[in-house]
Amino acid sequence: MAESNNQKNEKTKSFLVRLASTVVLIAFCGGALYFGGWILALLLLFISVCGVFELLRVFGIHKSAMAVTTYIFVGIYDVLLIFDWGGLIFPAFILFLLVLLTIYVFKFPKYEIKHMISSFFSFFYVAVCLGYIYQMRCMEQGFWLAVLILICSCGNDMSAYLVGILIGKHKMFPNLSPKKSVEGFIGGICGAALIGFGYGFIFEKFAAYGDFNYPVLFAIICGLGALPAVVGDLAASGIKRNYGIKDYSHLIPGHGGILDRFDSMIFTAPIVYYLVTFLLHTYI
Repeated sequence: MAESNNQKNEKTKSFLVRLASTVVLIAFCGGALYFGGWILALLLLFISVCGVFELLRVFGIHKSAMAVTTYIFVGIYDVLLIFDWGGLIFPAFILFLLVLLTIYVFKFPKYEIKHMISSFFSFFYVAVCLGYIYQMRCMEQGFWLAVLILICSCGNDMSAYLVGILIGKHKMFPNLSPKKSVEGFIGGICGAALIGFGYGFIFEKFAAYGDFNYPVLFAIICGLGALPAVVGDLAASGIKRNYGIKDYSHLIPGHGGILDRFDSMIFTAPIVYYLVTFLLHTYI
């Protein structure tokens, strides 16, 4: 009996810690998204550097010269976004690759090709993808449009979790994520689309520009945007399983690391950005 009570107390404590962390995250991220500009850029820079660090630590090179180079170019990429120097972004990517190759050559045989690939992958996977949140915020009515990214990732996660608990029976990827079900996957997509549909009415009332059926448009965007959210979540889980770790770090109490919390948003941000620019290109 005492052991059972202790387990309940531990679960309650864990839930409260997770809840408190969630509230703080929403406050910080929501506030930064609302104000945009330097505030959002600095928050994304912090998240990106931490995420890249977590990933490079998994690969075992987080303190190497290649890792330091990657952190520097995450900052450079952020600066290019802030000052809207889009024409320099691709040259910066080329320069980043050149510097990694130079380190590889001059430090040979200390580093292997896989170390360089890991650094380049971490930079794109975390920093470049999350940078699309800032780019969307810079659009006309950017705050309202950026909320779509949250709906696709968080709305999908919440809906999939609820549907999976209620009716989930068929395992989707038992070797990768045993708790995820086919029913939860479908429910997550439909839930995100439904939330997007409702959000379209709010957008029409407070932020709409141009003549468009926003409820239907946002339902399509959120339904499609939820698909990469699932891939992002599963990809992050797959990396952890490949390297035998439970969490990427313990930075966020009750959640784990940056990649544990923002995994689904990483792939969602660029997809939603391009869906919005494609479907609303006439008005943006």
